[in-house]
Amino acid sequence: MNIGPHYRWNMHVQGWLMVLPAVVLLAAFTHVPAVATFIDSFYSTPHGAKPSHYVGVAQYSGMIADPIFWQALRNNLLYALITVPVSIGLALIMAIWVNGKIGGRAFLRLAFFTPTILPMIAAANIWLFFYTPDYGLLDQVARLFGMRGVNWLGNTTTALPSVMAVTIWKESGFFMIFYLAALQQVPPDLYEAARMENAGVWQVFARITWPLLMPTTLFVAVNALINAFRIVDQVIAMTGGEPNNTTTLLLFYIYQVAFSFWDSGYAAALSSVLLAILGITALGQFFLLDRRIHYR
Repeated sequence: MNIGPHYRWNMHVQGWLMVLPAVVLLAAFTHVPAVATFIDSFYSTPHGAKPSHYVGVAQYSGMIADPIFWQALRNNLLYALITVPVSIGLALIMAIWVNGKIGGRAFLRLAFFTPTILPMIAAANIWLFFYTPDYGLLDQVARLFGMRGVNWLGNTTTALPSVMAVTIWKESGFFMIFYLAALQQVPPDLYEAARMENAGVWQVFARITWPLLMPTTLFVAVNALINAFRIVDQVIAMTGGEPNNTTTLLLFYIYQVAFSFWDSGYAAALSSVLLAILGITALGQFFLLDRRIHYR
């Protein structure tokens, strides 16, 4: 049966009309603000009656000479380097555990997922109680074993890892849901064939489970990376970037520049750099991981 050009044209029009609301919302709240921010980065910050004017790459030149920017960038890279793989690893372990036939499986799934539904400010305040010197839960447990208390958020050595722990605790349960859904889509015939061949647990995981989970891993890795670079609320609630800027991350520094220092031009330049870092890293993840992905 031949389909006429008029029918094909109607199908294209209907398809575009269906996605039009999503396209409009995406453009209005994502692409247009991103382009506007990039344009604003080439202009100075208006002050009172003094309007902004074109300054070229002066904002970016100042960024190169800004030591706090470089410290925030190093902190954020370290933050992503640790929280992303640890969150993904824990999520995978939890998903494999609660996917098995164990007692209390529903309770375990709920327990692992519960931190995800908490607002980040609420989660940060819970962990503030854990980290409170002398009276916090961690110091009370340490005292039972004869150890001295630690100022977890006031020490330059432990402050950033303490903030990382909150992110890992909160995100692992969220990523577990995606892995759990992917595990339930793996054909049972593959596992039965592996058992018939006397394959070990690690062989089954390496040859069957992990390759079939790679599309989910790519999705989770990109989201985890984006989350690692958009952390701001828990830093505000827990440390305010202290001590000595050891917990200052890029988005928090952008927040400070824009709303504490009222330098919208420099904040726009910082935002543009952050978007560029995220875009380049996400593309790199796609190109590196896509070669190892098995689509079904």
